[in-house]
Amino acid sequence: MITKATAKKILGEMPLTAEAYWHFRQGGKPPRTGFKLDQLQVRLPALISQAEQAAQRVSPGKNVLIFCTLHFWISHGTVIGLALAGQGHSVTLAYLPYSNSSEQINKFDLRRQNLYARDVLQEASPLMQFVSFLDKGSPVNGFPDELREKVDQVSFRDTQYIMQVEEVPSDSPLFKLRQERNHAAAAAALGWLQNTRPDVIVIPNGSILEFGSVYQVARYLSLPTVTYEFGEQKNRIWLAQDAEVMRQQTDDLWSARKGREIPEAELERVSTLFSARQKASLWGNFSRQWQGVPSTGGEEVRRCLDLDDRPVILLATNVIGDSLTLGRQVFSNSMTEWLERTVKFLAEHEGAQLVIRIHPGELVTKGPSVADIVHNAFPTGLPEHIHLIPADAEINTYDLVEIADLGLVYTTTVGLEMAISGVPVIVIGQTHYREKGFTLDPGSWNAFFDLLTNFLLDPQVYQLSKTGIESAREYAYRFFFEYPHPYPWHLLHLYEDIDEKPMETVLSEDGMSEYSDTFRYLVGEPVDWSI
Repeated sequence: MITKATAKKILGEMPLTAEAYWHFRQGGKPPRTGFKLDQLQVRLPALISQAEQAAQRVSPGKNVLIFCTLHFWISHGTVIGLALAGQGHSVTLAYLPYSNSSEQINKFDLRRQNLYARDVLQEASPLMQFVSFLDKGSPVNGFPDELREKVDQVSFRDTQYIMQVEEVPSDSPLFKLRQERNHAAAAAALGWLQNTRPDVIVIPNGSILEFGSVYQVARYLSLPTVTYEFGEQKNRIWLAQDAEVMRQQTDDLWSARKGREIPEAELERVSTLFSARQKASLWGNFSRQWQGVPSTGGEEVRRCLDLDDRPVILLATNVIGDSLTLGRQVFSNSMTEWLERTVKFLAEHEGAQLVIRIHPGELVTKGPSVADIVHNAFPTGLPEHIHLIPADAEINTYDLVEIADLGLVYTTTVGLEMAISGVPVIVIGQTHYREKGFTLDPGSWNAFFDLLTNFLLDPQVYQLSKTGIESAREYAYRFFFEYPHPYPWHLLHLYEDIDEKPMETVLSEDGMSEYSDTFRYLVGEPVDWSI
């Protein structure tokens, strides 16, 4: 007896089978595969009507391509596209109808998802054009080796990110899946873009999955490209022009605004934000808690860990495989290598106490733990001066910051917070606040170990100056409150935000006074941080 899965596999290879099933049996309903655009479909008539009214008041703009995959990004990209169309731009949304980035899907279901997406999206066709990259073939002149290598790098990073590991087996089925999908996406994008060459390409993230592959194609063709993502702040968006947004490149912002006076009341927002983090509470438009337990004070933590009066080195970890760590090496091959060599080095130096704080985010991830790395380095047990704080420990990280004499970080934002607290910090990975003037930034293993050795000889030499603390505080303000741009519709609560700020409100005169700059930057107009 043929199973349902086998039947779909057979039918998926036969022309028009999915199309026939869709028209005669599916009845326009979403396929039961997890690929859903139902909430978008409900709101499309109002979104289209409001964007059409706004478009009548503006002059023609740019030729914009938005690329999306995964149903929730397709929904979000459609809303962005309608907003840009309402501002006069000619918008095309290119998409791939996937609902999952790590699981194989048979061609029969994929074709049904493609038909469903086409049927939902075509309602917006008076304002936008839509093209499925699933229907596009390879470029006429083949696929260049230079681009193939870039796409393979994206596929490797995908596998790291999904599995939350740094080491990927060469025969990994997941890597092969990501490689197949990414190359197909890149080939379709290359063929289409060579013929159309839009004024600007807008892509979510730009670092991983098919987003990363299409981004690499855009850069290969030297087409202006904007990537965007969302952090924990509501009503804010991160943007990067001709760069991967998750790199969080703040050099231009810092160069233009460093030293510019900030009213003390504004600077106090930094203190208030970090106080909320310390107290494990929400604050302002931030939708995330950074700690699971409130502060009990540094001395209480010192007592609980049985720490003596030797200097305390706080090593605050990232989650292994976190997107903000992948590809961020400066001199180490990986974060894992840095952790291994660091704990082994400090194991030989009993003049200081090493406290390793495992990121609480490990509680909601599936990859290996930093604890495994540490225990593997010391199979017979940790030296008495090394303390490992598990992810689920009821210890507030900011209490550890209070008693730290030196911080060690890869890319975690805790390093910035330690600097604001007056703790000297050695930064290993390529994070946004590295080399901004208030951290120690070695560029080699020798430089790193020299810093540690010299600290152990005389910790007082590395105390952060008042100027350094003030600079860290200013940078934090710039990063948290100026680097993200105002934007009405967050990915994670898109429809709640649309209900709160409908298209007509955003495209109104008052709405554009708040969001017009962000939309201009989104279509490639240069960001002027000097204003």
